[in-house]
Order: sequence, then C-alpha cells, then structure tokens
Amino acid sequence: MQKAIIIGASGYTGAELARILTQHPKFTLTGLYVSNQSQDAHKALADIYPQLKHIVNLSLQPLPENLTTLAQQNDLVFLATAHEVSHNLAPIFLQHHCKVFDLSGAFRVNDMQFYTDYYGFEHQYPELLQQAVYGLAEWNDKQIKQTNLVAVAGCYPTVSQLSLKPLIEHHLLDLNQLPIINAISGVSGAGRKASLTTSFCEVSFNAYGIFNHRHQPEIATHLGTEVIFTPHLGNFKRGILATITAKLKVGITDEQIQAAYQQYYANKPLVRLYQQGLPSIKAVEFTPYCDIGFVTKNGYIIIIGAEDNLLKGAAAQAVQCANIRYGLPETLGLI
Repeated sequence: MQKAIIIGASGYTGAELARILTQHPKFTLTGLYVSNQSQDAHKALADIYPQLKHIVNLSLQPLPENLTTLAQQNDLVFLATAHEVSHNLAPIFLQHHCKVFDLSGAFRVNDMQFYTDYYGFEHQYPELLQQAVYGLAEWNDKQIKQTNLVAVAGCYPTVSQLSLKPLIEHHLLDLNQLPIINAISGVSGAGRKASLTTSFCEVSFNAYGIFNHRHQPEIATHLGTEVIFTPHLGNFKRGILATITAKLKVGITDEQIQAAYQQYYANKPLVRLYQQGLPSIKAVEFTPYCDIGFVTKNGYIIIIGAEDNLLKGAAAQAVQCANIRYGLPETLGLI
C-alpha cells in the first residue's frame, strides 16, 4: 500500500480526492492538510461535506512549517492548492522522494514567461518545469510512468484536448482556420471561496476571460496549434460541456473521423465515444468519464465533449495518473 496525503483538502477537488483515495485498494490516505490560516483547520472533512460521513473519517490538519517528516513518511502527495503554493511545495516533497501530483497550473507549461503572463508570479524552478510530465492521462501515460512530478491537466484543457487531439494527430483538420472552443463550466470550477461573481444566485450564463484566459495557452501548447477558446460560467454546480467547431480537410469522411477516435481511445476506458446522440453534462456528472461525439456538415465538424470538472477535470484524472505511475490499472478506485 502506498501512503498518500492531500494538501488543500478542504476545497471541492480536495474533497473528491479524499473520497476516492479513502476507498482506493492500493493507496492509503494518511492525512488531510490545509494552510495554517484556513478556517477549516481541525474540522472533520465530513462536517464540511456531509456526504462523506462514514466514508472519510479524517480531520483537516494545519500544514506543519517543516515538511521534511511529512515528505519522508509518505509516498505521494496530491496538491489541490493555489498555483504559487504548489510552486513552493512541490520541490520540498520531490527532494525527499515523495511523488507529486499537482492539480494546479504551476508546472503545466515548460515556459517561464507563461507564469508571469498568465499566473502572476515568477517561476523559480526551470529544472522542474523540464522534469514535469503533463497529466493528460490518455496521451502521456508512457511519460507519466517515468516521472515523480505530474502536472495534472486543467479541466477545460482536458475535455478540449481529448476532443481535438485524435483529429490533429491524424491530420484531418485544416488548421489554417483555428478550432473554436466554446466551453461552459459549473460554478464549482471557480472553487469554494466566496465571491460575488461566482455566487450561485448571481451567476446566469456569461462568457469570461475572452482572449486572455490562462487555459488557452495551455491548450494551444499541448495541442501544438493555436485555438480560439472562450470559457463560460453557468448556473449549475458541476460539469463542463465543450462545443468545438473546426474545419475539415477536403474529402474527410465521418468514417475517417470515427476511425481516428477509435484508434486512440479503443483501450482508454475513461473516454466514451458516441456513435449516436451527443454527450451531455447529465451523462458525466459524478463520473470519471469524458464523453465525445461529433456531427459534420459542409466540410466542418462540431465536436461535443463533456466531463465532470471536479473528477475527470481534476481529482479522478489525478488518481488516474497516480495509478499509471504505480503500474496499476488506470481505472482502479475510479469505477
């Protein structure tokens, strides 16, 4: 059994990680941690999330100032923390041979300027950016098996890339016309911290981060092509639905598109391909799946991708990456 801890465990993603790891047959959850300033310190996680009563029986502990013992006593750590916090914590755990699965954006792109431009801090660890493996589990499994630092892919980038990568890799798209990604997320994607702009009663359905959202360069970097990405916030709790429009190369058929998806995802059980109908948030919420379907007409394709932003877009994919790193079945503890 591998000993695991979660830092940032009081947030929505941290709670999902705790639920999954508590019931995982090969990982033992030994501790839940929050910052020293957190109002949730010393509270039982199940008191904050009543649905976890009799499932997760651990309390949230303030993170000790000296992390050496914590790193030495555990095999892996899940960082469900802010980007600049993960940036500072990851090197300490790695130094003591504790594997890091970071759910923030702190190590997702190997470009120092990216963090200054989009995350507002100056990255101090160029060597770790080079070592980090991008945690898009279906595509980077071979690299994930070899690394001690996994930068778990973002929620919007996961569904966007899983939907587009097979078509790009098979050269089915005319990339002279940029793919257009319109994606809507539930309010849980904004985190648990109170904010008027993400208050459930204040949210209707609105676009944000137009042309400057930090997930756009993450998507473009790992797809290898520029995209136009517009995120939206909807007045529902969880899930992401992405509607992606792209131009096909001349003569590309539905059969070629279907074959490309089948080739890449036939043995990837957490991606479900639709032969008929189209994905929906209802079909994926509270599950670790990404669902993909498409329709073509007049040389264009519209791809619909759906996932639960807290699971396949965060916690479930992090555990999927951990399974891969330890040579376990990808879906262990998830389905």
